[in-house]
Amino acid sequence: MLLLRDAQKSDLASLAALAKVLDTVNLPHDERALVEIVDRSVRSFAGKIRDPLERTYVFVAEEPRSRRIVGTSMIIAQHGTHESPCTFFDVSEREHYSSTLDRHFKHQVLSLGFHFDGPTEIGGLVVEPARRGGAEKAGKQLAFVRFLYMAAFRERFRETVLAELLPPLTPDGRSLFWEAFGARFTGLDYKEADKRSRENKEFIQQLFPPVDVYATLFQPAVRRRLGQVGPRTRPVRRLLERIGFRYVNRIDPFDGGPHYEAKLADVTIVRAHRRARLLEGAPPEGGGEEWLAGIARGEGRTRFRAVRCAARLEGDGVQIPEEAREVLRVRSGERLHLVPFA
Repeated sequence: MLLLRDAQKSDLASLAALAKVLDTVNLPHDERALVEIVDRSVRSFAGKIRDPLERTYVFVAEEPRSRRIVGTSMIIAQHGTHESPCTFFDVSEREHYSSTLDRHFKHQVLSLGFHFDGPTEIGGLVVEPARRGGAEKAGKQLAFVRFLYMAAFRERFRETVLAELLPPLTPDGRSLFWEAFGARFTGLDYKEADKRSRENKEFIQQLFPPVDVYATLFQPAVRRRLGQVGPRTRPVRRLLERIGFRYVNRIDPFDGGPHYEAKLADVTIVRAHRRARLLEGAPPEGGGEEWLAGIARGEGRTRFRAVRCAARLEGDGVQIPEEAREVLRVRSGERLHLVPFA
């Protein structure tokens, strides 16, 4: 049984090791950036960042006995502000016809756009390669714990939730889309542009041409990748689609990866959220459905713990196995938040 909990500063070494696996904007392989991300998360859970929309929450999956961190995920309460807008390309189709030549063409067109009061974003999902797949489903647990937390504290998040999915990259980690477009207008390679964008995306607004871009001008290998996900990201896409996310015809301006969105209230597991009082006893062996059960504690509910377990709901009460009670450190009578692990 894994413990899903809020990240602490003592987790920095483990998070740095995970960041080597997938160096991204949300979980960069950069010690200084990671320190800032974890510090912001600790202050977010503690409510020390006054505006809820300025908070970022980082979760880790831990083996309770060894204390080993095997994965992480995060929530950015609002992606897109006046200082650092959410930047994207809207993808549309435009038709042209010449009666003289009797030629008809459909072109994919990219239009640069910005959100200055953007959606909540989920990201930073990384699992140790050896723990991917299998019955434990560590990745799915880390994906779902974010929705458990958002369901429990809906008022802290935006109405819409965004997931930016990674597209196919070259074996050495390059983006063909960036090389075909962004590099020509910024003079930066993909990794340098990605690194700079973590601090400020102003250069995109200033250097990208403010005109529609016809994808027809790109090489076929570039066009094929627009709005697609890489092999490692396909399970994440399928999971998101099952719970209500859809591609919204937007792509990332750096790598062409697709944007998936859903209304928080419409996400299936958020709709199924329950709050129940912990009852004495445990479900009969083999009885009860699979749920994520979590609890927020401390002054101002500053710490968060959750586990995947069998649970039997009875009215406004719930029974969970003894091991889950021990990992959560809960007593009968305490209130748990639950979402189905289906």
